Amino acid sequence: MERLMKYGVLILSGECYAVRYERKDWNRCPEGRGLLYCLKGMKMKTKIGIIICDRYRRCAGGKCLKSMRNKEGAFSIYADTEIELVGFTTCDGCPGGNIEYAGEEMVKNGAEVIHLATGMIVGYPPCPYIDTFKAFLEKRYDVKVVVGTHPIPKKYLDMHTHLGTWEDASWKPLIELTMADEVTRKSYD
Repeated sequence: MERLMKYGVLILSGECYAVRYERKDWNRCPEGRGLLYCLKGMKMKTKIGIIICDRYRRCAGGKCLKSMRNKEGAFSIYADTEIELVGFTTCDGCPGGNIEYAGEEMVKNGAEVIHLATGMIVGYPPCPYIDTFKAFLEKRYDVKVVVGTHPIPKKYLDMHTHLGTWEDASWKPLIELTMADEVTRKSYD
C-alpha cells in the first residue's frame, strides 16, 4: 500500500507542533486522529515582502535586513517565527505604479505579509498613499499588510517631532511598530 504523508502544523494551547498524517487519515486531521508523530517547538516560517518608497530606490536594504534579522521594529511581531523574504522592491514613485504588480508577484512567491517600509513614514514628507496602498493590497490579494520595517532612526524621530508630523492621532497606528527605545533608534541612524 502506498504510504503518502502530509505534513502540517498543529497548535494546541499555544504550543506549536510539527505533525505528519497518513494519506488515509487526511480528512480526519482536524479532529486530531491519524497523528503519527509530533515534534514540539517547531518554528513556523512566515514569508514576507517589502515595498520601499521609490525616493530610496538605491537603498540596499541594510536597515530593513538588519531589523528583520534582529526581529526589531515592525519585525518584532515575528519574535518566535522564522522570516523568509520573498520580495523587495519600490512602489515606483508617486502615486505607486508598482504596488499592483509588486503585490501580485509577492503573493505568487508565497508572501503572507507585505511590509510597507519605514522609509514611507520617515521621508520628508511621509508617503501620502500609505493607507491607500495598505487597503488595496489587503483587499486585492487578501494579504496582511504591516506599515514599517526597521525602527525609526533617532534623527528622523527628532526631526518629525520638531515638525509635528506625527501629532495627528491617525499616525499612531502607523508608527507604533517602528518606535523603539533610544539606544535602538540611535543604532539605526
